[in-house]
Amino acid sequence: MPTAIAVTSGDLVLPPSDRHTPLPAVLQPPASQTLEASITEIHSLLEQHGYVIVLYSPALAGPFVRRLHTVRSMLESDRIALLPMELPPLGIAVLARQLRQLSVCDFSPGVLASAARLLSHYIYAGALLSSVTRLDRVPVSLTSHAKSWVPGSQFAVLASPRAELTKVSGAEPGVPEGPSFGTQLLIARGQLQSDWVSTVLAPAWRVQGQLETALPGDSAGWWATPRMVEFAAAIPDISILYQLVSSVRREQCHWCGLELIGDRCGFCSSPFADPHAQLERLPSQ
Repeated sequence: MPTAIAVTSGDLVLPPSDRHTPLPAVLQPPASQTLEASITEIHSLLEQHGYVIVLYSPALAGPFVRRLHTVRSMLESDRIALLPMELPPLGIAVLARQLRQLSVCDFSPGVLASAARLLSHYIYAGALLSSVTRLDRVPVSLTSHAKSWVPGSQFAVLASPRAELTKVSGAEPGVPEGPSFGTQLLIARGQLQSDWVSTVLAPAWRVQGQLETALPGDSAGWWATPRMVEFAAAIPDISILYQLVSSVRREQCHWCGLELIGDRCGFCSSPFADPHAQLERLPSQ
């Protein structure tokens, strides 16, 4: 069975890209599930899939985050990867689907978990906002804060792979710089009535297709306003995703022994220590 991909909310589950893409596991918050039930659920996933990768936002409620770590600790399992991702909610949903796609390929669990950080750099996630006065997850200048008080102002805010804020209303509207590779654009509408994302942003970014989806429940809190349209452009083709991950050199985690790509193990969080680099840093005798 493929490695299980888990998310912390049902609204982070995007439709499968094809009939081979498995569904993720949806973990329940402490208010909806006892600790014993959470342990039983994760244990069942481990028994069925061998390894579990959990994607969640650093903005996830503290009790839920503590529950995840408590379950991992009580199961005494190094086969559970808890990965906080610095992405808006729709971006996390996109990343989860990409990992679901790749889970049926021949990647080891360690490579799949550490691939999450790699793939997050290829997801252009942002939102169209009517105000940035309360936005604190993306750097916003005082000038932009002041402009947001002007009636009718709208801003395109990019949170990943870099922070960027562009005023899209007024005399000199702009468009944030988009990806240089082919993507599919996902659009989740909040309370802001605007077609700017589909009629302006999509053509400017030359997306290969658009897909409307439901707005994740945590999006209004993440963007500090319900008056928004969230969007995320990402690579939809599994063959390109596979090539992207497989092109990265694989290493072995010196702590847990799993394969990894990049500089950190997704399961034990141990940084990769290159013995050759360490020897080069030693002072000459």
